[in-house]
Amino acid sequence: NQASQVIVANDYEKNIFLNFCNESKIVVVKNGIDMNELNSSKVDFCQKYNIENDFILFLGRFHIVKGIDTLIESISLIKNNILLKGIKLVIMGVDFGYESKMEQLIEKFDLSEKIQVIKKPPRDYVISAYHQSKFLVLPSKWELSPLTPLEGFACKKTVISTTAHGIPYTITDNENCLLVSPSNPQSLADAILDLLQNPLKCEKLAESGFNMVNREGNLDSMSEGVFQVYEQTLQSKNNDLDEGF
Repeated sequence: NQASQVIVANDYEKNIFLNFCNESKIVVVKNGIDMNELNSSKVDFCQKYNIENDFILFLGRFHIVKGIDTLIESISLIKNNILLKGIKLVIMGVDFGYESKMEQLIEKFDLSEKIQVIKKPPRDYVISAYHQSKFLVLPSKWELSPLTPLEGFACKKTVISTTAHGIPYTITDNENCLLVSPSNPQSLADAILDLLQNPLKCEKLAESGFNMVNREGNLDSMSEGVFQVYEQTLQSKNNDLDEGF
């Protein structure tokens, strides 16, 4: 309530802050990612990790909130589908208390040949993985304004994610991604098969995502938005001071 302005990343966050302050204070400035960094990697992810197959990519914390359980179960539902022949799932990230359970699930569903887990990957190899993947799968159960889908878009890769919380306020179903209900392995499996079966659709969604971040989801657009908020706030304060005299 004492702030002059409150900057949020999307309308989902705006609705949260409406519980704490007047709407006139809240300004939406979309999160942005570094387009230059995401086109600067000189390493070869597949060579580094001995990946000879095409692969789809999960990147995130090893935590239940990221929907890794849903993802593993979805792969188990379609592991024998012809469309998944020669395709692996790469799970990359850092443990946040779920790594052991994740590995147990992979073993339970007999997916060690289909899923490769990569722990604590260096940033250069993360960027290379974006570029070399077919698409990203990010089945989170909770997010505010996720950056990983935007990074995927910057590398001209589309994303399968969920309708949970702030995700559909950040990326748009059937425009630049596919969104399914959270904690629904069958819907996620169907979406994976959809993109594998329709490479042109996958490519069009990726191109739309790239255009979106190039237009309004990058560091330049975010910096400009934040600068304008500061400029307007300072101007308003100066006007108040002038009127005071």
